[in-house]
Amino acid sequence: MSIFPPLKLMAFDGAQKQEKYIGLQLWSVRGDMNEDPEGTLARLGEMGYSFIEAAGYSDGKFYGMEPESFKALAESKGLDFLSSHVMLAIEDMDHEQVMQWWEQCIDAHRKAGVRYIVQAAMGGAAVKDIDVLNRYIKMFNNVGRMAGEAGMLFGFHNHAVEFETLDDVVVLEHMIENTDPDLVFFQPDFYWFYRGGADPLDYFERYPGRFEVWHVKDYAELGKSGKIDFERIFTKDKSSGRKYIVVEVEQYNHEPLTSVNISLDYLLNADFS
Repeated sequence: MSIFPPLKLMAFDGAQKQEKYIGLQLWSVRGDMNEDPEGTLARLGEMGYSFIEAAGYSDGKFYGMEPESFKALAESKGLDFLSSHVMLAIEDMDHEQVMQWWEQCIDAHRKAGVRYIVQAAMGGAAVKDIDVLNRYIKMFNNVGRMAGEAGMLFGFHNHAVEFETLDDVVVLEHMIENTDPDLVFFQPDFYWFYRGGADPLDYFERYPGRFEVWHVKDYAELGKSGKIDFERIFTKDKSSGRKYIVVEVEQYNHEPLTSVNISLDYLLNADFS
């Protein structure tokens, strides 16, 4: 059973609103995290973010800190450490090296009390060579099993490139159809869905229950571009399996901390999220 509260849907009563459980992908504030992780996490907690998704895992540590220390730091600022992005390109690694890397990674995330480990992307060869892609898929099933045994869930985060066709199959569809739904979930990034010419609702309907943690991202701050219809996605989703939503901002009209604050306010004040 998860120790983290489920997503709380907003119920409006005039100016009153219930708390929403919304996270931030820390890649959004990577410069601030590198310079002052404690101060940055404090700001995020003050804004009203409820949890974080890390983007600073390396060699068994998070932003240079031991797992328990980073978890304690986040929690001291009012933030749950729910999810974490990691990146391993396996093209030049053998099976033993890959498994050793994941064993350390999973152990570190277990110590940090993380619920979700998400592979952020694949090496470039994966969308050019079906054999390489299938090697990633086999690895994902193996890692999903390892993560499950440690009490966590494993997933993959899409970019636009996974909507390209390789050997007459759409890469992301091939990945979903050849990974075990009990072992691997997929994190839909709405910005990259639209950049890839794909409709998230179409994927939710065709692959129900596979999209447990969402990346809610726009062309800059949430709701400012007018290009992504978040209300349609949230209100018409009936099958994705969504439990949590994570804000990510990669293009900015302001300083990153201001941009992530604007994005959080957009969701806090939206009656659909």
